Amino acid sequence: MNNLNDPPNWNIRPNSRDDGGDGSKWNYALLVPMLGLAAFRWIWSRESQKEIEKEREAYRQRTAAFQRDLEAKYHAMISENRRAVAQLSLELEKEQNRTTSYREALIAQGRKLVEEKKLLEQERAQVMQEKRQLQPLRNAYLSCLEKEEDWQRRARLLLKEFESALSERQSIYCSLVLPRRKRLEIEKNLLVRASTDPIAADLEMAAGLTDIFNHDTYCGDVWNTNKRQNGRLMWLYLKYWELIVEMKKFKKVEKAILEE
Repeated sequence: MNNLNDPPNWNIRPNSRDDGGDGSKWNYALLVPMLGLAAFRWIWSRESQKEIEKEREAYRQRTAAFQRDLEAKYHAMISENRRAVAQLSLELEKEQNRTTSYREALIAQGRKLVEEKKLLEQERAQVMQEKRQLQPLRNAYLSCLEKEEDWQRRARLLLKEFESALSERQSIYCSLVLPRRKRLEIEKNLLVRASTDPIAADLEMAAGLTDIFNHDTYCGDVWNTNKRQNGRLMWLYLKYWELIVEMKKFKKVEKAILEE
């Protein structure tokens, strides 16, 4: 290794020892720095290796910690997703069961409505059949009722006439000035009509009139001018005869229908 630009004796010459020069001095002078450089390189390499190993270990630990953290987060996420899936599955099953229950209830309700509709149709058909069967009977009832309405009207008119005559008779009975002869005449006429009038005879009014004439002695006060305040038994008989008229009307209708 010679440098042509160096002054003399600055370069190492291979045969400087043979020439008796100072080549060994240069050899030793170069050896020390080279050894120092080698030692420095060895120490530096060793320290560098230690730093590398240290950094590698730290990196490995960080990587392992990061991996553990990722795995923990992954497992947590998986667990959360599983819980969510389980919850959704449970809710879905509940909804399916609820839907099934609703469907079954609707089906049952529909069947019930169909059955009720059938029953209503059967009842309606039965009612219509009974109506058709009863229609002639109804017509006969209305016809008989219409006929008896005329009898009832005449019977009520008769009772009104008897009420007027009985009121007059009781007023005379309670009077201190009217003659007894007039009262007896009214009683006689009423008994004769009760015996001869068909409606009066049908109501058997003669016996009631006799009872009134013999036992109805009630009168209002002395100054009474209202004929309706005289007598008690007569008013009971008049009400009784009105009820008999109503009852006989329906009995006659019933008899006429049964005889057809």
